[in-house]
Amino acid sequence: MPSRNARSLWLLASIALLPCAAFSQIPDSEPGVVAGIPVNYSEAKAGAYTLPELLKLNNGQPVKDAKAWTSKRRPEIRKLIEDNWYGRSPGRPKDMTFEVVESGAPAFDGKATRRQVTIYFTKDRTGPRMELLLYLPANAKGPVPVMLNMSFFANNLAVTDTGIKVGRRWDKDKLAQVPAEPRPPAPGAPPGRTFRGLPVEQFLADGIGIATFNKDDLAPDFVGSEGLGVKALYLKPGQSKPADDEWGAIAAWAWGASRALDYLETDKGVDGKRVAIHGVSRLGKTAMWAGASDTRFAMVIASCSGEGGAAIARRNYGETLAHMAAPSRFPYQFAGNYANYATKVNEWPVDANMLVAMIAPRPLLLQTGNTDKWSDPYGEFLAAVAAEPVYQLMGKQGMGTTKFPAAGEPLLHDLSYYMHDGGHGTIPSDFDIYIRFMKMHLLK
Repeated sequence: MPSRNARSLWLLASIALLPCAAFSQIPDSEPGVVAGIPVNYSEAKAGAYTLPELLKLNNGQPVKDAKAWTSKRRPEIRKLIEDNWYGRSPGRPKDMTFEVVESGAPAFDGKATRRQVTIYFTKDRTGPRMELLLYLPANAKGPVPVMLNMSFFANNLAVTDTGIKVGRRWDKDKLAQVPAEPRPPAPGAPPGRTFRGLPVEQFLADGIGIATFNKDDLAPDFVGSEGLGVKALYLKPGQSKPADDEWGAIAAWAWGASRALDYLETDKGVDGKRVAIHGVSRLGKTAMWAGASDTRFAMVIASCSGEGGAAIARRNYGETLAHMAAPSRFPYQFAGNYANYATKVNEWPVDANMLVAMIAPRPLLLQTGNTDKWSDPYGEFLAAVAAEPVYQLMGKQGMGTTKFPAAGEPLLHDLSYYMHDGGHGTIPSDFDIYIRFMKMHLLK
């Protein structure tokens, strides 16, 4: 019999992008109190709110055209989000290098060409490093679009490919990175479970490449980790953690996505101008900020990003800013200043309508689940509706409706929304929608 740990690992990896329990973020039920803070699931009690102005400059002047949005208002919003939400991040490391440790191995019965790349952030190649896994269609006649996935697991646990080098994970007790577990053998699967991982072949069949990396390569994911990972490379003398307006874990993971894109732009098999960024749950939040802060990403696909992501924070529904910022939960994921608004969210100078609008004019798909009340699917829809004027200003098509769609009814335009019938996370049928969305915009 496989060990209990091996069976648990198999369960976690069984879909690579799992529902709630795997993320240690979404409760298994609908609790009435979290971190000592009551939770509301009634629309009647969600409360009234006024969202921050999108199309008005800080000096009160209106934004009337795309040029004014791009050159004036968008930079103002970016600074507000950096200062009060995710934190400021550094740029590309001047001594960053790429080591292609495997350049063209056949994979998936010859359907794919596999690359494994190590990204070093320092000249001496010590400290944090990042492992990027890339699959390209073997029959491609030229550069292809790529979906860049951010994973909760080492690359060897994200795909059904035995040729992947074993990655690393963070040990909370040791405050250090240790080797990840190898993928459990098939007999270790719990009854009724099969290891699926990322559906690489599904993307390849439509001429799309797929890449993935482990968020743990950039920063750990637990309370007390503020000064660890890549953030340690940028601490100033006397600092043990970033300043209150500097990057939290989400910004560090998003920074890693940009570093992965730095490599993808150099790969002759990849069209660097057609890379979509994707993540689930807290990595859905990360996908939102990666796309907002780095306009090189051609598309954003954010799954169940919820509070702290695409859901309106001013709504008192499901998880709230106060729940996120509670000391025992996730304050380390954000800039220190984020917690200042835990009890005064209506004074927060930003909200999700601004984050969604930052993606314009590029295609954005908000994907969620109709029973994921903790993440407030309706709050994500309302944020998209509120951000539509910016998409229209940029000559793009917004939601086109204020009617909340039923589960299974995708609204696919430039600004898009899709809600599966189910809970938190990505289910296999969601990838059909992702590919459809990518083909609409990146394979014309």
